[in-house]
Amino acid sequence: MLKCGIVGLPLSGKSTVFNVITRAGAEVKPYASGKTEPNRALVNVPDARFDRLVEIFKPRSEKPADVEFVDLAGLSRDAGKGAGLGNSFLSFVAESEALLHVVRVFKNDSVPHPENSIDPLRDWHIVEAELIYRDLGVISNRLSRLDEKKAKKKLTPQEAQELDLLKELEAHLLDEKPLREFPLTEEQKRMLSGFAFLTLKPELVVLNLDDTQTGEVAELAPLEAEMTAKGLKSVKVYGATEMELEQLDPEDREEFMKDLSITEPGRDRLIHEAYKLLGLISFFTSGQDEVRAWTLREGSTAVEAAGTIHSDLARGFIRAQVVAYDDFIANNASIAQCRDKGVLRLEGKEYIVKDGDMIEIRFNV
Repeated sequence: MLKCGIVGLPLSGKSTVFNVITRAGAEVKPYASGKTEPNRALVNVPDARFDRLVEIFKPRSEKPADVEFVDLAGLSRDAGKGAGLGNSFLSFVAESEALLHVVRVFKNDSVPHPENSIDPLRDWHIVEAELIYRDLGVISNRLSRLDEKKAKKKLTPQEAQELDLLKELEAHLLDEKPLREFPLTEEQKRMLSGFAFLTLKPELVVLNLDDTQTGEVAELAPLEAEMTAKGLKSVKVYGATEMELEQLDPEDREEFMKDLSITEPGRDRLIHEAYKLLGLISFFTSGQDEVRAWTLREGSTAVEAAGTIHSDLARGFIRAQVVAYDDFIANNASIAQCRDKGVLRLEGKEYIVKDGDMIEIRFNV
């Protein structure tokens, strides 16, 4: 199950953002912290292509792509050293494959800021530091065990490589840099996969504003400059307002969105960005029985797509019949016309699946 963990300081509006994304109605109030169990919701990925295929095939069953969002307890200063809900919080973060880091920009006297002022760059640094502390703790524990073993007997070549790499990563983290900024080879990434390092996870910064902050926001400039320098992407949401908009009928919602200069609902923006953050694409299987959007890592092959559907399809893979969604629509949603125009193709195991491909697997087990 693909998971995005929503992190941030207490009272940054994480649960509000969670509700914007999921329409789950999670508890939102100034002091709703204190619990360690996160809110969870499985969310369909909005996709007009999938909706159109459902209209065309009128299937007995339909299944859009989905991503799980996990709203984690507020991360207080010194959580990485075990303060507050620190350790239980960080164990939930480790389960996530990507982070949505909510940074408070909104002003609301009834919701006191834990640091007593609005400073998005400072708040972002606090949370980043806690994630770095946690990763340092993981490395320290592993280095201690490797050093103990080294004192008793010789390390294996793989363990010796791991020891050297972890020492490099420790120095990098002590320089207050996240591991996503460390140049790792594919082999090194595989070596580290079991550690679930938090600062190695892709991160999307969610700027949580109020509906008075639709223009330039002076407090944001330092953080936005930092995001640009680090190559991090950010997205603006009007958390409390957009949560309320989800309760309106479509016509009223559209009118309010125009007032905020929003062209796409907050939930759609965040889901699409989170999906891209995870490096995912969608391919489709379609027919009268079922139309389904399948989630696949960008760069995956046709045989990997077959395995996503069912392991038997990968094991007995012969060919994949492929047509791009746009070509299918351009040819009157007719497979026969696609074949005549030469846009319906037979591809082998090594074909790299493209976002929006419509695929039928031919196999023999």
